[in-house]
Amino acid sequence: MPILPFYLADAFSASNTDIGSALSSYTLAALLMRPFSGYLMDSFSRKPLYIVAFVAYTIIFGSYILAWCLATFVVLRMLHGFAFGMVTVGGNTIVIDVMPSERRGEGVGYYGIANNMAMSVGPMIGLFLHAYHSYTFIFVCSCMVSALGLGCATLVRVKPRPKISRPPLSLDRFILTKGIVAGVSLLMLSMPYGITTTYIAMYGDEIGSLVSSGVFFTLMAIGIATSRIFSGKLVDKGYLTQVIKVSMLLTIVVFAMLGLCKFVSTMSASGATVLFLTSALFMGISFGILFPAYNTLFVNLASNNQRATAISTYLTSWDLGVGSGLLWGGFVSEVVGFDKVYYIGTALSVFSLLIFIKVVEPHYLRDRVR
Repeated sequence: MPILPFYLADAFSASNTDIGSALSSYTLAALLMRPFSGYLMDSFSRKPLYIVAFVAYTIIFGSYILAWCLATFVVLRMLHGFAFGMVTVGGNTIVIDVMPSERRGEGVGYYGIANNMAMSVGPMIGLFLHAYHSYTFIFVCSCMVSALGLGCATLVRVKPRPKISRPPLSLDRFILTKGIVAGVSLLMLSMPYGITTTYIAMYGDEIGSLVSSGVFFTLMAIGIATSRIFSGKLVDKGYLTQVIKVSMLLTIVVFAMLGLCKFVSTMSASGATVLFLTSALFMGISFGILFPAYNTLFVNLASNNQRATAISTYLTSWDLGVGSGLLWGGFVSEVVGFDKVYYIGTALSVFSLLIFIKVVEPHYLRDRVR
């Protein structure tokens, strides 16, 4: 993700606004695919659909090499987003299927750390490769890693599902209506998160960071690993909403710290670097807790035959925030700088916490299925 802005700028002379629009096409495509993915996963055998989508996802990585203009890249990125929308819903749903119900919070937590570690370690490796290798080499490496993931996916043992009747088409077969308010809260948090994972290398250059942005993702990965020590078991003990509220508070602090980095850099480059890296560690902890905890919240609101729909709604909320964040983040950063983007992210996080406390938590405690 953090390599693509550099690639688009170097290969196609794209502006920040163009970059934001091009990259958000991936998220938009995934967003459009999510509701249909949930319906298909709830209606048909899950693993075959999962594997077919994973194959398409892997092949498209290699096709980026063939992009000869920005429009071609956007088309490929959208196709990749469609595949990603199906793969992630399938993977998340199958994990719930094979997990013992009494350890679901802990198990989803471990699956969540795999997702979040990928979003930290992947950019770190990508930035390292960017310093020494061509974009073509990076795309080939991405394709190879995805192929390894596909190999692992084929080894997952899924119990045969009993014969089910196809559910009639209705809104709640595509969107978990009971999860909409939680989705709004999650959407506000995912906007600044998407901006960070995509533009943090550019922001590091803007504030004159004394270390590579790869270190940011390294510390973020450490924070994610740390979060898993305690959060999953707390969720299984019934402290789901409390865990989410604590992680939200930490998220507010993180984005405020990132916004302050620009101000601190005018006085001390080393001070700005320390603040920059500290925010990375705390960001890993906060989202390492938040991501799987919200996953569990959506699943707990759904009946068993709406499990994939619940996960689809959860991921749709996340993608909608990430995609819209990339759009307005690229525009705002071009006009007033990345620090203002993070101040907006801080405000969004505060609103998200207030919505959770006032609306989402009471709704969840009243309407949860399990």
